Amino acid sequence: MGNLFAVMKPILHCIMKAMGMTSQMVEIEPGTIMHFWVPNNKLPNKSKPAVVFVHGFVSNGIITWLFQVLSLRASGSDFAIYVPDLLFFGDSITDRPERSTDFQAECLAKGMMKLGVTKFSLVGLSYGGMVGFKLAQLYPDLVESMVMSSTVIELTESISNVSLKNIGFTNWPDFLLPKTISGVKVLLSIGSHKLPWLPEFFYRDFLEVMFGNRKEKMELLEALVVSDKDATISAPHYSQRIYILCGDDDKIFNMTVSDKMKEKLGENATIQYIKSAGHLVQLERPCTYNHYLKKFLSHS
Repeated sequence: MGNLFAVMKPILHCIMKAMGMTSQMVEIEPGTIMHFWVPNNKLPNKSKPAVVFVHGFVSNGIITWLFQVLSLRASGSDFAIYVPDLLFFGDSITDRPERSTDFQAECLAKGMMKLGVTKFSLVGLSYGGMVGFKLAQLYPDLVESMVMSSTVIELTESISNVSLKNIGFTNWPDFLLPKTISGVKVLLSIGSHKLPWLPEFFYRDFLEVMFGNRKEKMELLEALVVSDKDATISAPHYSQRIYILCGDDDKIFNMTVSDKMKEKLGENATIQYIKSAGHLVQLERPCTYNHYLKKFLSHS
């Protein structure tokens, strides 16, 4: 029997094609290529608002956001949906040495502009939320509104230290880049409110497929944590409407962290907690998550 996630790849391609989407590689610059799922027609449909889904650190774009993409596409295709893979995830790669969220945001912005999209709403999860906040700061004219889940504006030393202590780790690579099946189980258990029973081969196959580019991802994590002093000095003001949509049992960035983020963002931000959901709220409670997501996007 082949690897479950390797077998799923062509199946996902068929599902996405049936949903009116196609896979596209976009050259950001020589040596830097990003993979996107884009609408079949490729040319932007000005009558439909664009929505960009940015994934977290563990998986690629389409596995992270599959339930949301299917829900939005099945609801009458009111949105033009774009799902990128960030650099060193999925099929996106660069030969540049930069590893910051600034660089990820810059490449994502350039990729969207090369696809002909000049305004969009952004939906970000965890690491993807941090990249999204940076993109909105650097390219405010591109981002009209944001839905941010299980994330922070940026990962300061103080937030990082408290979060790691809460989950029982001393560093992010040990948690986010497991080397064993038991490590994958711990990762997914901490990421969930209540992890359902899954067969052993699921964890084995997940370990084999989802943790490529390990050296580069280690470097991404090293570049992710910023000093409290630098974060205070560079604290941005966001003009976009921001909807914080989180699980009430996020063990990594708990409700205290999210409430403080909402307070820091000010009047432009609103917050909604989904009951009995953890860090991977969009996977654990997809129906509830999609309800709130559609409600916000329809008024953006």
